[in-house]
Amino acid sequence: MPFDQQVTFLYTDDLEAGHRFWGGAMGLEMVLDQGACRIYRTAPNAFVGICGHRGPPADPKAAMVTLVTDDVDGWHARLAARGADILQPPQDNAAFNIRHCFLRDPAGYGVEIQQFRDPAWPAPE
Repeated sequence: MPFDQQVTFLYTDDLEAGHRFWGGAMGLEMVLDQGACRIYRTAPNAFVGICGHRGPPADPKAAMVTLVTDDVDGWHARLAARGADILQPPQDNAAFNIRHCFLRDPAGYGVEIQQFRDPAWPAPE
């Protein structure tokens, strides 16, 4: 049975930089400010939480947030214009039948903006 909602928590040494990225550059709605953690809506029932009560892991590449959209190129243009740390511009990946780009948040975590082109991928509800 599926869950009702999903939250991915990321840790940072600089909560304000995380807020400027996730709330500012990404333009996500902050739905809850818990003081040490701020939670942003990425989709109707999915969230990313940025927490400052402990630092990121030794290897922030150990986790990546993938946000799914049909407008990878538009998101890339928007984020590049807002000064995001772009790692790879949009490109097609035939091995996974996707289009995607990569960037990094201020704590060093990878963020992938991705479009699934496989018709088997479930459409948003």
